[in-house]
Amino acid sequence: MPHITVKPFDTSLVKKEKYGETEVLFRAKDSFSKDELLGVLHKDESFLLHTKKNENSWLLKYDKVTRPLKVNLVKQAITDLADGLELDILGSNVAIHPAREVKSSEYEKKIEDFVDIEFPFKSVSIEVGFGSGKHLLYQAEKYPDRLFIGIEIHTPSATQVLKQIELKGLKNIWVINYDARLLLEMIPSNSCHQIFVHFPVPWDKKPQRRVISTSFLEESMRVLKKGGRLELRTDSYKYFWYSLDTFLGESVAKTSVEVRKNEALEITSKYEARWLKQQKDIYDVYVTCLEESKERLINFDFSFKGVVYKKEILDKISYKPQLFDGFFIHFERLFHISNDAILIKLAFGSFDRPEHKYIYLDQEKAYYFHSNPVKTVTNYKTHLKIMEYLNA
Repeated sequence: MPHITVKPFDTSLVKKEKYGETEVLFRAKDSFSKDELLGVLHKDESFLLHTKKNENSWLLKYDKVTRPLKVNLVKQAITDLADGLELDILGSNVAIHPAREVKSSEYEKKIEDFVDIEFPFKSVSIEVGFGSGKHLLYQAEKYPDRLFIGIEIHTPSATQVLKQIELKGLKNIWVINYDARLLLEMIPSNSCHQIFVHFPVPWDKKPQRRVISTSFLEESMRVLKKGGRLELRTDSYKYFWYSLDTFLGESVAKTSVEVRKNEALEITSKYEARWLKQQKDIYDVYVTCLEESKERLINFDFSFKGVVYKKEILDKISYKPQLFDGFFIHFERLFHISNDAILIKLAFGSFDRPEHKYIYLDQEKAYYFHSNPVKTVTNYKTHLKIMEYLNA
């Protein structure tokens, strides 16, 4: 990902002003290290840049939590700061290639777009973790009258598929660079015909990170129309049996499950072709939605009304994970912006679908930087508990 290596410089020279096309919003010092964060605004997108300090050289790079999908935004912001501050560059990875710029931005959606979403197609399918996008693109070409929503947490994969959409001239794909477990909660009830989960990461050593879970099954059944299908395809024998146990578990009152082995699809990804050459078994598990669901309720307010920065907040914050009934809060890092402003990095929400955010506080306001949490019941409960901590 984009970064530059520079000689150490006086960070106090960084002012709240514009450097080229990039505006610096604030500079925040890490309380646990010598590192710093820069809040920047570039082409209407706000995000953070991370200054990682070593003894003889510093690294100016992207921040994982707030990075935008378009990598060239980060590259340009780093370049603007390097030029404006006249930094002594030792190494660089921010060359901008116009030919690689993602042009099909109308097909890139953000999670905020799904708050009051209306689909322009009557038929909708979702693919969770589309990887190279071969299956997603094939389906979109085969069914031009159906909308295909591709969800991929791996940013380079999402970027590549957006380029393919432009090259192929497709009009029926939306790409979302986000955690599918969270985004699914934003999809209207009874709105989709299929949900594809093809070759998810098995996570045998960290099963809590698996996409398939009881809560994912519940959300999938809510999102699907009656008769719609959740389709899992995996080469992992352990994952196959884990999924069956999830789909037929004691917490599932009613379900319809179909199992197939080594069924050939019309399109084969490079990943699947590799296992087929090794004569590895492929398992399909189909779960059919049996009934209509109630409409979702997501009218939650994630503002921090009445919360402003007070020094007493620093005494209330514990950096150990706080566990509650169905959710957790973990204040991870504290960054000082000034005597009356701070930035807090935290993880929170459900145990299997956590959010990672920053909260900005000064003496006049508090807000999530750079976007609000997903509008779920669990996140809202967590937000109210966070407000208790910050309302000193």
